[in-house]
Amino acid sequence: MPHSTLQDLPKPLNLPLTPEQLNAINAHLAPLIPEEILQWAIDYLPGLYQTTAFGLTGLVATDMLAKITKSPPPLIFFDTLYHFPETYELVEEVRKRYGSTINIYRPEGCNTVEDFETKHGQEFWKRDEDTYDYLIKVEPARRAYEELDVKAVITGRRASQGGDRESLQPLEVDSTGLLKLNPLFAWNFSFVEWYIKENNVPKNKLLDQGYKSVGDWHSTVKTKEGQSEREGRWAGREKTECGLHKDFFTMKAQAKLAAEGTT
Repeated sequence: MPHSTLQDLPKPLNLPLTPEQLNAINAHLAPLIPEEILQWAIDYLPGLYQTTAFGLTGLVATDMLAKITKSPPPLIFFDTLYHFPETYELVEEVRKRYGSTINIYRPEGCNTVEDFETKHGQEFWKRDEDTYDYLIKVEPARRAYEELDVKAVITGRRASQGGDRESLQPLEVDSTGLLKLNPLFAWNFSFVEWYIKENNVPKNKLLDQGYKSVGDWHSTVKTKEGQSEREGRWAGREKTECGLHKDFFTMKAQAKLAAEGTT
């Protein structure tokens, strides 16, 4: 697909993209700085939202978007119900700072930890981690995407986070057809920290207490000297990625089998 054809792409893009279009777009985006990738996304991606757990990289993207456009993509926050109090404080700080529209989605039929544990039992993550991920993030995500007519999401994933993210591209298409834009895919943790400090971006208070990456309180620990940021997540387990970035249909099938096994 020649460069001239890339310039002729409609705004917004017609979906689905062909593999040739996706490859050409990634070749175009790869050398750009994050702000340029985000500007491209605003111009070209239909049904664009930012999914965020209010981690550092996502906060950088939120701050950049606020400077690029007066009407940044709305945020989608998946409230697992097991976030730290400091995370919920940050949600409100971001809302106040940027005037962000924040769509909050929780596990189906649950508004509190008590609701979730009445329905699924205590410490469910210890018994079936994959189904837990499906219930707290994957199912709420699909519900959000359908209700809000989401076609594309901005993520905070970076290749330097390792694991399944090492071969990350600027733009990906998952098995459901959802476009995932990774504007800071090429940045390392030092760049992210620099931007946060330089621009006085709101951040989770736990990051000044020895944490580098913050998720649910039951699966997040402080990192030691020399450890990467993701090593503080799911410590001691062979897991590098939450359910949001795994294959949806596989996760759904596994959750269905697990539910049938308990009935």
